[in-house]
Amino acid sequence: MSATAPLRSAVVTAVLFTCAGQRVDIVSAFARAGATTVAADLDPLAPALYHADHRALVPSVRDTRYVAALAALVAEHDVRLVVPLTDLDQEIVSAARAALEPALVLAPSPEICRAMGDKYLAHAFFREHGVASPRTWLPESVPDDARYPLLVKVREGFGSRHIYRADDGIELAFHLRTTPVESMVQERCLGEEFSIDVFCDVEGRCLNAIPRSMIQSKGGESIKGRSLADSELVEYGARVAETIGIVGPANIQCFREPDGTLPVTDVNPRFGGAFPLPLAAGSRYPELALALARGERPEPRLGEFREGVVMTRFFSDLCLVEDGNGELVPFAEELPQPVAVEPGTVD
Repeated sequence: MSATAPLRSAVVTAVLFTCAGQRVDIVSAFARAGATTVAADLDPLAPALYHADHRALVPSVRDTRYVAALAALVAEHDVRLVVPLTDLDQEIVSAARAALEPALVLAPSPEICRAMGDKYLAHAFFREHGVASPRTWLPESVPDDARYPLLVKVREGFGSRHIYRADDGIELAFHLRTTPVESMVQERCLGEEFSIDVFCDVEGRCLNAIPRSMIQSKGGESIKGRSLADSELVEYGARVAETIGIVGPANIQCFREPDGTLPVTDVNPRFGGAFPLPLAAGSRYPELALALARGERPEPRLGEFREGVVMTRFFSDLCLVEDGNGELVPFAEELPQPVAVEPGTVD
C-alpha cells in the first residue's frame, strides 16, 4: 500500500474546531494543510486554543447560547468548515447545520451521532444493519447462557470509564448494583483488537480506511500502535462506515475473533485519539476535509497509505503568560517575546 502526493489548493479555508481541548495535533495538522484555524473552547487553558490562528471562549455546550456563539465565529472569520473534536457537542453541532451556514459541518446526521453515542443503541443499529456486534443486553435482560467473562459498560461515555469485568453472576450483580451510571452488559471478545480510522465524503462514500494495531492503550486511548496493510480490515472499515452513514472522520473499533468474524464494539464519528498515526501514514484527512469544504468531490483512495508506521505518544506542554492587556499568550522563557513553536521545529 502506498501514499500519493497530498491534495493542495491555493484557496485558504477557515476551519472552526469546537471543544478544541487538547487536540493540538488536529489543529496543527489542518494549519499545515493550509487552513486558517479557529479554535473554540469553554476552558481558557485549553492547549489547542494557543496553537490556532484565532481562539475564542464560548459558553458551555449545554448553554442555549452555544450555537449562536459558534455562528458568530463562522461569520466573523468566514469559516467554511466546522469540525467538532469530541462527543460532547457533536450531535448539537450536527443539528445546527442551518445556523452554521455557509460552513460545512464535518459530522454525520444528528440521528447517527446520537446512536453512536449510546453504545446500546449503537449495538442495536449494528445488528439491524448487518454489522457484527458482540452479544449485548440491558441489565435486566442478561440470559442464562451468557458467556462469561461479561463486561458492564456505560452506555454513554468515553475514555474507558465505568467499564467493569464480571467473571460470574455474583460479580455481575455486584457491578450492576454499584455502578453509578446507566449501563449495558456485553460479552467480552476473545480475539485481537484493531482500530480503523476512516474518512467519508458528504455523500457517505468512504475515501480511505487505515487499520492499526492496538499495541498499548491507556484510559481507553491508543498511545502505541502500528498501521497495517490488512486488506480485509480496509474493506471492512469502508463497508461499516458507509453502512452507518459516516460523514467526515470516524474511528471503528473491532475484534478479529477466532471464528473469523469482526464484531464492532464502538464507532466514534470524529477524529480518533490516535489521529497522528493515520496522518503520518499518509491519510491526508485534513486535505480531504478542506477539499469537501471547497465543494470538491475527491475520489476514494482505499489502501493508499504507508504500512508499518509506528506511533508512540507522549506528553508535551505549553507555558502561558499575561500580555499587557491581561490576555494569556504562549511564552518561551529563553526568548525575549512571548512566542511558541511546534514541538520538534526551530523558529
